[in-house]
Amino acid sequence: MSFFENTRKPVGFGGKIMVAMMNFGHSAMAAWGLHFLQPALDAMVLDCGCGGGANIKTMLKLCPKGKVQGIDYSAVSVEKARKVNAGAIAAGQCTVQQASVAELPFETEQFDVVTAFETVYFWPELAQNFREVYRVLKPGGTFFICNEANGETAKDDKWTQIINGMTIYTDADLKVYLEQAGFGRVQSHKNKKGWLCVTAQK
Repeated sequence: MSFFENTRKPVGFGGKIMVAMMNFGHSAMAAWGLHFLQPALDAMVLDCGCGGGANIKTMLKLCPKGKVQGIDYSAVSVEKARKVNAGAIAAGQCTVQQASVAELPFETEQFDVVTAFETVYFWPELAQNFREVYRVLKPGGTFFICNEANGETAKDDKWTQIINGMTIYTDADLKVYLEQAGFGRVQSHKNKKGWLCVTAQK
């Protein structure tokens, strides 16, 4: 397995390095994307594919009266995310568990916001996975997707060749899948770096 396969599902020592790199390397993109999301102070938030937990920490600051839960199907990621957010977990404001977006371990209509940073590239069945996100969102809730690649530059092809099982979607692709899952009010934002942020409402 190549080191870059750890972007998909971090494992072992290489995976530990990768999740630390993700926490640092994706922070600027996440900060940019979050300009387009204004969660309530008491929002219930789910971060799908939470990686090393840096975005959970940010969401906890944005929603100090709420609760932020994270899932990732990598045990290495879950371990790191729990360490990064140990204080909030101890205070009962946060949980992180190993799970797949294909079958979210939550009740219907539980969250105000579901976030997905740098992760939908690896979701196995996008239409079905988006329906799962739709299921756990409350009516009027927001699904927030933030990607470093928007599917419109030559360098995107390089990553899909290096990383097995990676698909880079354009905003138009994502809009189709989101609307198929039942979402409306789909909005997308891009910048000169090729970053993409998409929000959709239930």
